[in-house]
Amino acid sequence: MILRRNPEFLKLWSGQAISAFGTRITGVALPLAAVLVLHATPAQMGVLGALGVLPHLLFGLLAGVWVDRLPRRAIMVAADVGRGVVLGAVPALAGLGLLRVEHLYAVVFLTGLLTMLFDTAATSLMPALVGRENLVRANGAWVLVNTVAGTGGPSLAGWLVQVLTAPVAIAFDALSFLLSAGCTLLVRVRPAPRPAGRVRLGPEMVDGLRVLFGSPLLRPLTIAATLGALAGAVQGALVVLYLVRGLGLTPALVGLAFGVAGAASVVGALVARWFGERAGVGAAFVTGQLLFGVSVLLLAAAAGPPAAVVVILLLAMVLGGAGPPFYQVHQVSLRQGLTPDHVLGRVNAAWRFLVFGVQALGAALGGVLGAWVGLRPTLVVSGLGVLVAFLFVVRSPLRSLREMPSRPGEAPSVV
Repeated sequence: MILRRNPEFLKLWSGQAISAFGTRITGVALPLAAVLVLHATPAQMGVLGALGVLPHLLFGLLAGVWVDRLPRRAIMVAADVGRGVVLGAVPALAGLGLLRVEHLYAVVFLTGLLTMLFDTAATSLMPALVGRENLVRANGAWVLVNTVAGTGGPSLAGWLVQVLTAPVAIAFDALSFLLSAGCTLLVRVRPAPRPAGRVRLGPEMVDGLRVLFGSPLLRPLTIAATLGALAGAVQGALVVLYLVRGLGLTPALVGLAFGVAGAASVVGALVARWFGERAGVGAAFVTGQLLFGVSVLLLAAAAGPPAAVVVILLLAMVLGGAGPPFYQVHQVSLRQGLTPDHVLGRVNAAWRFLVFGVQALGAALGGVLGAWVGLRPTLVVSGLGVLVAFLFVVRSPLRSLREMPSRPGEAPSVV
């Protein structure tokens, strides 16, 4: 098992486990702070969701250049410390009675910027840390720790919000990032090769896009993931508002609903690699997108007697939790496996620029549609959008992909 044989990966994984749990708390507590403490409107919730991913559009390609030219571990430590400080401002402002929705906007934007830098560096660091032959297992463990955190974190968040208020709950996440920075600081890893010569900012910023769209396998993977992310962000910006105002759930029940999705994600993360080895990498990606699209449509269909609402809601949360690990584990492993290390930071940044960047547009669109046509119809639009992305990848060579490459540039087998 890679965790037992690689102490450097274990250090990084431990830090990620701590911060992932805290992040799940904030993922529920911060929207609830906006809804319950500041009485945010649907449009404001859309802005809040958009600002978290807007840094990918503004700085995503530039971040790839930094990650390929600067020490990746140092970037991760600085990003963790920065996130701890920024999130710590929320309980401080709330304690002084000064917290406003504009403060949440700033916190979400800055945290999103630092998260983009951390995740781009961490994804690019992984092949040097574990070797390309262990990427699927390492990424499976990485996804698993996030899904385990997703099981207990949201439920704990709902309880903390109800007992201690949302701003105080966010303080736990601030502390978790400082602990994560300490773990990452202890990691020893061979420095990655860096591009030679002076920085050519313009050409280097688009190198990652050239790699993604120049590969017959990475191209459909990128397009399908971008379309799915755009549609999924429409739902993500409004889901807490829909659960609270549309379905009348209390904060504790909102946390429980996300906890159910987290438990399903744990199961999905545990079986994703097994499923990919037997059905194929492409089949795993396609299955994950299908499950998530169906889950959004089921969530929109939650209506009728309370018992029926609960059953439909739980089924939607189970499918929505189980689906993402199927495509997350395999898409990141395929991207890492097909890309040479010296350009990996730019490829990962370009991926995040597209897949995460469109989430800013999706979140803003969700806010506009939610205010215009209502929450439930907006969720229907979101679910149909995810299914469009599913149909696109079904018609591509990616669907028949069987195995991961063993070295950069190697053509994986297809059937």
